[in-house]
Amino acid sequence: MAERQKLRSVGTALERNPQLEAQLPKTQSLETRPRRRDRPPTALYATLLPPLLWMTLLYFVPIAILISYSFWRLEAFDIVQEFSLVNFQTIFGNAAYRTVIVRTVTTALGVTVIDAAIALPLALFITRYGGRYRTLLTLLVILPLWSSYLVRVFAWKIILGYNGILNSALLTLGILQQPSQIFLYNQFSTTLTFVHVWLPFMILPVITAFERLPKDLLEASADLNASPLTTFRRITLPLVTPGLLAGSINVFALTMGDFITPNLVGSPSGIMLGSVVSSQFGVAYNWPLGAAFALVVMLIVFLALTIVVRRGALE
Repeated sequence: MAERQKLRSVGTALERNPQLEAQLPKTQSLETRPRRRDRPPTALYATLLPPLLWMTLLYFVPIAILISYSFWRLEAFDIVQEFSLVNFQTIFGNAAYRTVIVRTVTTALGVTVIDAAIALPLALFITRYGGRYRTLLTLLVILPLWSSYLVRVFAWKIILGYNGILNSALLTLGILQQPSQIFLYNQFSTTLTFVHVWLPFMILPVITAFERLPKDLLEASADLNASPLTTFRRITLPLVTPGLLAGSINVFALTMGDFITPNLVGSPSGIMLGSVVSSQFGVAYNWPLGAAFALVVMLIVFLALTIVVRRGALE
């Protein structure tokens, strides 16, 4: 900028006194001076190369292989590497498989709604009334993630079991005369375990959304004599919806692909898509059909993610 201002001042002086032009040295102006070519950002490329290779080899290549397997077929325990839609015809043409898909989606939606109903008031309490204990309360939310996933599932198996903590408490209170088996190995135990296991993945995005909430809008609503319920419905809830949707897609995706919880605390009649994928890649040795089931799960989650993104979950 300084050189351009000097050039402009020199040009103005030359216009007023043309004789000065002969006294100036013959130099190139800033506009006619050849520009130096920028060096390629080698350091940037070298920094991005390892994560790109990692993502390609451990993420994109396995997904491409999975998609390829889903369009192959199994004949006499041999995988025929020819394009075929027989796996998808088997999935959508079998009433039992369609029931499994519907049950899985319904369970995932139910777990997501319950977690959202728990996370919303809990996150509101932590951010608004936590005070100096906010960090401690947030840490308590994260604390279950420090333990193994299997440990948490087995803990619910112990709590809900025939000789578990819940039955013992009900016997002590006189509500039951003998232990009951209605608390375990059913849809209730599966949903309850899912709700507890995935709850931190719902609470954390909602806490972040509440922390970003502009306080001046809440104060303005209070100045206009709006009730707390109206303020929550008209201001708070719309502004925290992106965080709520982000947590919802986390819980929904994790529930859709899980197979450990249904196998440990669920019933044989409550089988889910994750269990079907696991059995097809395991004892059934039908990898193409298992890959097709996995692709169905991916497509359902991708559809849910598309809906959530359009609603502004990633903003």
